[in-house]
Amino acid sequence: MVSERTTPSDLHVIFGSGPAGRAVMRELLARGKRVRMVNRSGAGELPAVVELLAGDAADRHFARQASAGATVVYQCLSPPYHRWPELFPRLQAGVVEGAAAAGARLVALENLYMYGPTYGKPLTEKRSMTAMSRKGRVRMEMSETLLQAHAKGRVRVAIGRASDFFGPGVRRSALGEQVFGGAVRGQPASVLGDIDQPHTYSYISDVGRALVLLGQRDEALGEVWHLPSPPTVTTRELLEMIYAEAGQPLRARGAGNWTVRLLGLFKPQLGELAEMMYLFEEPFVVDHAKFTGAFGDLATPLDEAVRSTVEWYRSQEAAKAEEGVAIEEAANTEAAAQTEGVGELGETGEAAVKVGETGETGEPEEIERAEITDAVEEADQKSIE
Repeated sequence: MVSERTTPSDLHVIFGSGPAGRAVMRELLARGKRVRMVNRSGAGELPAVVELLAGDAADRHFARQASAGATVVYQCLSPPYHRWPELFPRLQAGVVEGAAAAGARLVALENLYMYGPTYGKPLTEKRSMTAMSRKGRVRMEMSETLLQAHAKGRVRVAIGRASDFFGPGVRRSALGEQVFGGAVRGQPASVLGDIDQPHTYSYISDVGRALVLLGQRDEALGEVWHLPSPPTVTTRELLEMIYAEAGQPLRARGAGNWTVRLLGLFKPQLGELAEMMYLFEEPFVVDHAKFTGAFGDLATPLDEAVRSTVEWYRSQEAAKAEEGVAIEEAANTEAAAQTEGVGELGETGEAAVKVGETGETGEPEEIERAEITDAVEEADQKSIE
C-alpha cells in the first residue's frame, strides 16, 4: 500500500464551501490536517480550526495568495448554472494559477457532462468526450485544459468525476430538498425525467473521502477517476427506499423535457437544464472500477447513505420547528409587552418586523425550495461550489 504523501502540518486549501467542499473539509479534519477554505463571501459556519478566506478565485493574484503554503489544492467551485460559459473557465484558471504558484497538487472535482448521451452504455474513464450541450462543451474544454496543464508540467493534477449528489448538507440537487425534504415532511417528491431508468447518484461523503485520497496518492496524478458511488438502481427504487426510511408512502410528481423547456421561458436557470434532460431520460450508469482497482471501494452502502441523509433532513426539520417556536414566543412576549405598555423588547413594532424578515411561518422559504429551479440549479455537482 502506498503511504500518504502529506503530513498533519501540511496545509490543504479548498476552493468552494458548498457540500463538496465541506465533505472534503470533514475528511481532512478527520485525518488531522490543516485546512483553509476559500469562498467569495467569507460567510459560512465552519469549525474554529478551519481558516476561511473571502475573495474571487478568478482573480489570479488573490488565488495565489489563497493557495500560498498549500500542499494540496482542491477545486470544488461552481458558478451559477446559467453563467457557466463566462465564469467557470475563469474560476478554474485562477485555481490552477494558485496551485501552480504554491507548487501544490491540484485535485479537481468534475461532473459527467463532457461525455454526452450514454446511449444506454455504462460510463468509463475511457469513453470519448462527445458533449453536444453548451455546458457539456464547457466541461469538456475545462477538463482538457487541466490535463494539458499537467502534461506540460505546470501543475500536478488529479481529476475526480462524480454524478448527482445526495447526502447530509445537499439541498439544491436533483436528489436534494425536493426529494429528501419532501419525504420527511410527507410531501410528494419532485423529480426529473423517467424515474424507471437506472441512474447513478453520488453520496457526498464518499465524494469527500475519494477526493482527499486522490490528493495523497502519486498514482492518481495525470489521471481521470470516476469516484465511487453506491450501487446503481432506478430512481424509482431509490425513491421507494427514501420514503420507506422516512416512514412515508411514496408519492412523486415528475417534470419531463417539455415541462422544463416551458418553465425555462420564465426561469433562465431552469431553461439551462433543458439541454441536460437526457441525463434523466436514458440509463445513466457510472462505472468506477478503475478507482476501486487502484484504491479500493470507498462507496457507502446505499441503505446506509439513505438512512444518514434522512436523519440529517429530520434534524433540519426539527431545528426549523424549534426556531419557529422561539420566534412565536418572542412575538407573543412582544405583543404582551406592548399591551402592558412595558416595551421590554424595544420600540413598538420592532419584533414584528424581525419576525417578518425571518419568515416566521417558513412559507417564503418553502415556496422557494418548491421551485424546480432550486432542485436542479446545481444538477452539475451540484454542489461544486
